[in-house]
Amino acid sequence: MNGETVLYDHPGPRAKVRNAILTVVFGALILALLYWIYRQFDEKGQFTKVLWEPFLQGDVWKNFILPGIEGTLKAAATAMVLALAFGLIFSIGRLSEHRWISVPAGVVVEFFRAVPLLLMIFFISFGVPFLIDSPVPPFWSVVIGLTLYNGSVLAEAFRAGIRAVPTGQSEAAYAVGMRKSAVMRHILVPQAARAMLPVIVSQLVVLLKDTALGYIVSYSELLQLGVNVVAANFFNVIQAAIVAAVLYIVVNFALTGLANYLDRRTRRSGIKPVPVDQGAAMGGGGNV
Repeated sequence: MNGETVLYDHPGPRAKVRNAILTVVFGALILALLYWIYRQFDEKGQFTKVLWEPFLQGDVWKNFILPGIEGTLKAAATAMVLALAFGLIFSIGRLSEHRWISVPAGVVVEFFRAVPLLLMIFFISFGVPFLIDSPVPPFWSVVIGLTLYNGSVLAEAFRAGIRAVPTGQSEAAYAVGMRKSAVMRHILVPQAARAMLPVIVSQLVVLLKDTALGYIVSYSELLQLGVNVVAANFFNVIQAAIVAAVLYIVVNFALTGLANYLDRRTRRSGIKPVPVDQGAAMGGGGNV
């Protein structure tokens, strides 16, 4: 019996019938809800042609929607790279055997996990300029806020993944003379990243969606340009929000698909072990 079916009991004949009935019932309820929403919008005139026509115009896409998508992807991509680096560094810091490293790292992670992201972006944009005597561009207000919050969440994910790796692997590495930094880099972190990939991808999807909070500092992303500005010009806020929601879904599905593709490739190739004869080059068993 493989690991994927140990905790799963295949349904019997009665369970299959019950599951089929429940699927049909809930499917019918969802269709009824969608039809009710459609009727309510239709009665209020939300499906009239004039409200949807702006999205058939090339200028609307060129001047508002596409620049909004570009702003969203630019902020998200930058914050993803920085958040992954932040999470990796602070997860290792929290696992350090030196309290002067682990305690400050823990305080930083817990603090930025506790502060609401919207408040953090607001403070970076309007509070930090009083400290540095210089304005903070909206782009960096959004990116820094996303990095600090999501990086702190990822730090806990990485820490859990590293702790989940069997201790025998690190003990064997120490036995052949590898330093703790080398064990982290070659053995623990790669396996932790692979094991926590679903959590990491979920958090990166959250990060991408949270770029919409950049509207608070007037950052030109999809919500600001594709909804607020378009609705202000064409008085179709519901239609603009629906189009923006569809675009967010497409981008998030693309991100999830890319992560699944990378996961399949890593599973096929496997994590390459470090040759034993490199242990001498890596030195004795030091600490982080």
